[in-house]
Amino acid sequence: MKLWSGRFEKETDNLVDALNASIGFDQRLYREDITGSMAHARMLGACGIISPEDTDAILEGLQAILQDVEAGKVQFTTDHEDIHMNVEALLTARIGEAGKRLHTARSRNDQVALDLRMYIRARIPKIVDLLLGLEEVLCGQAKEYQTAVMPGYTHLQRAQPISFAQHLLAYASMFSRDVTRLEDCAARLNECPLGSGALAGTTYPIDRWQTARELGFDAPMSNSLDGVSDRDYVLELLSALSILMMHLSRFSEEIILWCSWEFKFIELDDAYATGSSIMPQKKNPDVAELVRGKTGRVYGDLVSLLTTMKGLPLAYNKDMQEDKEPVFDAIDTVEMCLPVFAAMLKTMTVCTGNMRRAAGKGFINATDCADYLTKKGMPFRDAYAVTGRLVAHCTAQGKTLEELSLEELAAFSRLFGEDFYEAVSLESCMALRVSYGGPAVSETTRQLEAIEAFVSARRGQDHPGKPNTDQ
Repeated sequence: MKLWSGRFEKETDNLVDALNASIGFDQRLYREDITGSMAHARMLGACGIISPEDTDAILEGLQAILQDVEAGKVQFTTDHEDIHMNVEALLTARIGEAGKRLHTARSRNDQVALDLRMYIRARIPKIVDLLLGLEEVLCGQAKEYQTAVMPGYTHLQRAQPISFAQHLLAYASMFSRDVTRLEDCAARLNECPLGSGALAGTTYPIDRWQTARELGFDAPMSNSLDGVSDRDYVLELLSALSILMMHLSRFSEEIILWCSWEFKFIELDDAYATGSSIMPQKKNPDVAELVRGKTGRVYGDLVSLLTTMKGLPLAYNKDMQEDKEPVFDAIDTVEMCLPVFAAMLKTMTVCTGNMRRAAGKGFINATDCADYLTKKGMPFRDAYAVTGRLVAHCTAQGKTLEELSLEELAAFSRLFGEDFYEAVSLESCMALRVSYGGPAVSETTRQLEAIEAFVSARRGQDHPGKPNTDQ
């Protein structure tokens, strides 16, 4: 018999039971559910709502159930449909009448809201830790390639010379923002819904501050309707994870391009590539391709829950049972992708010669040519036009700007001198870009130090993204 079956005269149809049951996926909330129930029981006892004897029996029973679940001795059942009712049924079977008092002044609505907040709060630090590990790999690689010239691109066309270090540090900066988005989410969700009841609180003299403090929340949620009816914290997490995966996907796209023979800027370690079943020469960047593909999966998790929530009136609706699987899937996907992606980057071989040869083509020093003329006194728009004509001349002659003679240059402007060749050498073009955030070694060194300080600060002190070693 179901715990809620009091007003029903018939058993639910088996098909309804199959549709209604969530224990198949929400059982992973067992620790949060039991921990929340223990805090609720202590509060009930402290407020005189249940007896000290019942409080002790409930706490001992719940602790034993937790130990048995973690030892693999508990088999959850769809007869009790979700993790909350499974735990309550187990408790009542073990300790009798006292177990039936646990649900006093509480609804499954505030239980599930509590469990999910606690679960997400515990998982965010783990994801942050993986992100910090990825940033450390990027910093390590960037240090080695601060002077490695490569073409920077716009529209996937060679544009201006940059260093491989600067390219890597661009992603490190993106991942730093991903960290702070997750930290913001963790800080914002840290209010306790327990005590909201089904939607309107309770007539019992409960102490919501006691349970909030015991469970590590900053405060109880101030509105009981809000406490059980919104999942914006879940959507915020899924949004942050979608942005994170978007960054990984863009990086994956470049890894895939760089591995191709058309670029050959890098070669992946054999441990992070696969072969073809029919073409023996192939070395495929499957890790990057899978990360790129799984990005769509995480997007789907976000969109599915946004769609679920968009038409729901307050307060709780059974549709909201659909909140957990997208969360679990997105978290699992991100936690799978980050460490293998970091390992792939750490072990790759960088082909600096190929990068430099690619940078030598495509006139990526054309802007520097225009700047050279501007610094000689020519208005920039005129310098731009002269340089454009020079590029057209070089294209027709099969030359680069550096290969033009002074006589050829003089035909376009008398401002060109011997110092032109140094000004448009790729190494000079990169080294002279000392503006804040640029590719010059002084600037990539500053960027490296800033990212290392960002990572170090989070490794060494308490903050919303610090790994929780208790779970």
